[in-house]
This record gives sequence, C-alpha cells and structure tokens, in this order.
Amino acid sequence: MDIVTALFEWARHHGLILWVLSVVSLITFVGTLAALPFLVARIPEDYFLHSRIHSPRRYANFPAHLLYLIIKNLAGTVFVVAGVAMLFMPGQGILTILIGVMLMNFPGKRSLEVRVVRQPKVLRAVNWMRARSQQPPLALPQADWARHDN
Repeated sequence: MDIVTALFEWARHHGLILWVLSVVSLITFVGTLAALPFLVARIPEDYFLHSRIHSPRRYANFPAHLLYLIIKNLAGTVFVVAGVAMLFMPGQGILTILIGVMLMNFPGKRSLEVRVVRQPKVLRAVNWMRARSQQPPLALPQADWARHDN
C-alpha cells in the first residue's frame, strides 16, 4: 500500500510532467497515424530486393549531401525513439521503428530491416497500408534457408 501512496504523492507533485507526457504521447500517436501510411506508401515495392549502390554523382555536392544525411539520420532517430516510446504508450511502435531505421544509415541496416518486415504482423500491416494507398505489396527476398535448398 505504501508504493501506491508514494505513486499518488509523486503524481500530485509532478502534475506538469504528467500533462507534458500525455500531450507528447497524444501528438506522437496522431502524428504516426498520419505519417506512417504516407511513408509506407512511398517505399518502392522492390526496396528489400536490391542493395543500394550509390553513384559518385550523388556525392558531387558534399556539403549539401552531408547536411542531407544529418537531417535524414536525425529524423530516423526521432522515429525510432518515438517508436520505442509507443511500445509502452498508444501508437504503432514497431512500424514507427521500422520507418526510423529505414531513414538511418548504419552497418547491418538492410538485414535488420528485412528481419523486421518479415514478421507476419508487420508485413501484414505494411501491405494493408500500401493497399489502401493503391500501392502493390512489398516484395521480399527469399529466406536464406530457401536459397540454400536449391
């Protein structure tokens, strides 16, 4: 009973923090409901089939490209952090994390993306959002065990 009393006492003294967390939770929930279908529909259907090889022309304007990478990775980090928070609060946590990971650049990114999107619930949700946007379902590479059977 002392723990419950302590929690209520803490909440009474930290009401502003609870209001801020509630507002942030509501904003991220509504924001992801609006942003995720748009972002998922923009994923090329063959995104997971090919590794991305960047042409040297892409890096011709290095300062602009560096700024682009910084902004893209910061946005990805925000999506990942929001997704992790949504694992405990209302929202589409796993899908938000997946979008964040897709925006970021780091070693092993491709295998992590494929592993996450192969989860039946994730793939079903992603393809449902794509279908609502009149986009074809995502094509995934064959599993490693299936490739070695031939």
